[in-house]
Amino acid sequence: MGMIAFMPKIDLSQIPERNATGYPPPFDQPVKGRWQRRLAPATGLTEIGVSFVRLEPGAWSSQRHWHEGEDEFLVMLSGAAVLIDDAGEHPLGPGDCAAFPKGEANGHHVVNRSEADCTFLAMSAGADTGGEYSDIDMRFTPNGYVHKDGTPYPTERIK
Repeated sequence: MGMIAFMPKIDLSQIPERNATGYPPPFDQPVKGRWQRRLAPATGLTEIGVSFVRLEPGAWSSQRHWHEGEDEFLVMLSGAAVLIDDAGEHPLGPGDCAAFPKGEANGHHVVNRSEADCTFLAMSAGADTGGEYSDIDMRFTPNGYVHKDGTPYPTERIK
């Protein structure tokens, strides 16, 4: 996909919404209601990842994870959700922000427990050197998903 032509204002309707995941079963089930628009590639940004994320009721943003080499930042735009990390559960509403420094082994994800969609911006920067999923037997590497003992999963990681 090329850059959109009307920079710097972004017309979200021109960026396809997708809900693909490379998670192997059964880890893919909780994210079936996660829809993303990858804004960085469509707008020419190369030093930061930015995604517009919509979670349907009951959907998870991801499995609970942390990154070795990437900082992550989230801005809640609409609706209500719950941020779950090693410290517990934290309600999120419009305007709330959350930061996840690289290398901090604090597994986190966002879950929509409400009866309506919620949206947020997820941003990341740094090196995609991998990380770990806190609650399941899975790590991610630049080359794909592996069990914590290093045995590969038979799926392809989608970035």
